[in-house]
Amino acid sequence: MTKSVALALAAFAAAVHLTPPASALASGPGTPASAVEAPLRPALPAPTGKALVGTARLHLVDPARRDPWNRDAVRRELMVSLWYPAAKATGRRAPYVTPQESAAILASAPGAKDLPPGTLTATRTHAWLDAPVRSPRGGLPLVVMSPGFSFPRATLTSLAEDLASRGYLVAAVEHTYESVATAFPDGRTTSCLACVRGQDGAKVAESRVADVRFVLDELTRGRWGAAVDGDRIAMAGHSMGGNTALHAMRADARIKAGVNLDGTVIPLPAGPLARPFMLVGAPETHAPGGTDASWRASWPGLTGPRRWITVAGADHAAFVDYAVLRPQLGLPAQELDGERALRVTRAYLAAFLDRHLRGVRTPEPAFPEAETHG
Repeated sequence: MTKSVALALAAFAAAVHLTPPASALASGPGTPASAVEAPLRPALPAPTGKALVGTARLHLVDPARRDPWNRDAVRRELMVSLWYPAAKATGRRAPYVTPQESAAILASAPGAKDLPPGTLTATRTHAWLDAPVRSPRGGLPLVVMSPGFSFPRATLTSLAEDLASRGYLVAAVEHTYESVATAFPDGRTTSCLACVRGQDGAKVAESRVADVRFVLDELTRGRWGAAVDGDRIAMAGHSMGGNTALHAMRADARIKAGVNLDGTVIPLPAGPLARPFMLVGAPETHAPGGTDASWRASWPGLTGPRRWITVAGADHAAFVDYAVLRPQLGLPAQELDGERALRVTRAYLAAFLDRHLRGVRTPEPAFPEAETHG
């Protein structure tokens, strides 16, 4: 294993708040993983909307930009996953990750060493690979999504499938060399070259903003252009991806609304943002008195419609697929039930986007775990 891969995996473990348990992965209190005979079959919760969901993968190359992390790469290459309302179910269910990606994610995650390296490839998803898109006249509202630092874009699948089932086109961007593993169509699997101690968060955010703007150009002008309503574009992200949403909105007026899921804001914006923005996070860090002061500092600069919500029992990874995958795999997880955590996140995300991209007020269920701060 290269030093960069080891650092990437260490970053993954820290990012999902895993703590080193006993050497055997527990499938239940006091039960070692080796005692479980049946193979693990992780599953994501079903989408809540009415539409079938299709998915496709894009390999995009920016010939005008060198890669910021790999000095030998003269062009920036990105993998992007799309989810969308499908006209019909065709082909097969989309795989969650490749065997190489699964192995990299699990290899050095504390507590996961006894899991078969391909475990995550068995994760059940709900989208049909390369199904035909069902797009109305004028196109679909587009939501660009960005994952946490070292997190693969696959961790956004539960949120993306749900939005697609509600009528959105969703594009999740894999920021190459910032993910623990990224598989390309030619068989390469890249590691997280950016996962080094003392990494400059502002540099990461700047690079991601450039990625997002390039992806927007490709989606609105390329072969998917007819499926995109260019007047209804939003961005949402988790952790560093949520931070990226804020900075991408400031850099690109095409993005009409944004959502930050538990991401520290770095660097702090220099001026106001008058478009809709929502913050959703874990209370320990992101309540008004929490340990991350960046939300308090950036809140006054959100001068448009804004929301600030924390979810009791959540931790940093409870807003993405790891909310359900960690308990299913016997890994340490958030206090709040995983499916409940994703239900809360999905509901607030959909209601916010419906209101600010569609002009529709979607009712929000009452969640006792959720507290609104503004």
